[in-house]
Amino acid sequence: MAELNYQDLGRKLLTAIFGALSALKLYPIENETVQQALTELHALVEGIVTVDGSAEVRVVGDFFFLNETRLRLDLTNFASFGSFARALNDHGIGAVEIMGGVTREEWAPFLSMLLRPPDAEDPFGSFEERFAQAPVTHISLRPASEGEKPQEDEEALTAAKRTYAQSVKVAQEVLGDIRIGKAVNVRKVKRAVQGIVDQVLSNEASMVTMTTLRDFDEYTFTHSVNVSIFSVIIGQRLGLDRLQLYELGLGALFHDIGKQRLPLEVINKEGGLTDEEWDLLKEHPTEGMLLLFQMHGFADVPYRQMLMAYEHHMKIDLTGYPQSRRTREPTLFSRIVAVADAFDAGTSVRSYQYEPWPPDAVLKEMRDNPKRGFDPQIVRVLITATGVYPVGTLVILDSHELAVVSKVNPSPDFLHLPTVRIISDSLGLPLSEHKTVDLAEPNPATGRPRHQIIKTTDPHKYGIRVSDYLLS
Repeated sequence: MAELNYQDLGRKLLTAIFGALSALKLYPIENETVQQALTELHALVEGIVTVDGSAEVRVVGDFFFLNETRLRLDLTNFASFGSFARALNDHGIGAVEIMGGVTREEWAPFLSMLLRPPDAEDPFGSFEERFAQAPVTHISLRPASEGEKPQEDEEALTAAKRTYAQSVKVAQEVLGDIRIGKAVNVRKVKRAVQGIVDQVLSNEASMVTMTTLRDFDEYTFTHSVNVSIFSVIIGQRLGLDRLQLYELGLGALFHDIGKQRLPLEVINKEGGLTDEEWDLLKEHPTEGMLLLFQMHGFADVPYRQMLMAYEHHMKIDLTGYPQSRRTREPTLFSRIVAVADAFDAGTSVRSYQYEPWPPDAVLKEMRDNPKRGFDPQIVRVLITATGVYPVGTLVILDSHELAVVSKVNPSPDFLHLPTVRIISDSLGLPLSEHKTVDLAEPNPATGRPRHQIIKTTDPHKYGIRVSDYLLS
């Protein structure tokens, strides 16, 4: 079966499973809505099994595979894909194989069992035991594999550091060349973006950690690289392929290129801008589009990158800038860059922002305030990648200890319970040896998490550079 057919059938299959699960949750098995949903699901499965002999749906984190082809999410079905992934993850199921000869009657028992609460001690074992007694003979299950979880080791972190440092250096050179009117080495930029894409695909967590290396003096350059990283992470979770991720990452790196045509005293001004200066700043998307159009070194005119530079401040309701005379909809890539840009900018120290917002507050504002003009589904995708408390957030635990968030919980239901490194005791005294604690780990006596986050706080208030605790 061709790649294109896998994508189309896979998305339809997962949507049909979601529809059947939803119907079974709301109505009894005899209900016409349930029966119709099961009929549609079975017809799709038969179409795949007839050609391939079997159909395996495998889930790894937020990603689905149909017979080893990774399915690309789009914004219309992200929520339904995610709910099915959670159901499988809750029961410890890593793969579902449907074999030839499967009957329509086998679906209801399997899906009904998925809707039951999982066993807390042994979710997969308990499910498998009940499943063996059900009238289901052509559907088999495989537990989630520990080996499919991303590795976190020194080698991965070292590779991420190397990629990040090289990317910042390239951004500095490119933006500097543009400011003085020198020709840009596009080939060097392309290599840097390819490195970012490769690192995100091989070890996303390490690249997220790199974005905590925010440096006030190097903000312009680190911001461009961070926006590229966050954009590629979002794009990956939306199922973009490698070439699309490269196109997205390249546009994200260049998104603010138009600022190099503005006076430095406006870009680096401390405090608020005058009306005249603000009007000048709002020209940078147009200037960026024109700069990219004139830039040599691309095989074709970089239309996608031009649009990202031009549209990333427009807002989805077009109340941002530049103002459009005609009705338009910012492209998906532009909407992704807008979210990545706002998140990194809101959590960074800049010339006019010495006290950045805590990362969780930035995410909450982006998610809950429609006036900010972000695509809400893309914001939700970012939150699945960063967690409620992104890596690098300084938090105060219920024990009054200070801790730095070091790892996002991969489970969608526990995004508020990350892994942290405790760096001070309850009196605020630094610890000689930092303790790594998974906040989702339950206390055997109560069954509840051992620790909880009671608030986030500003690391500058304590003279803390969070990256020191993540990269050492």
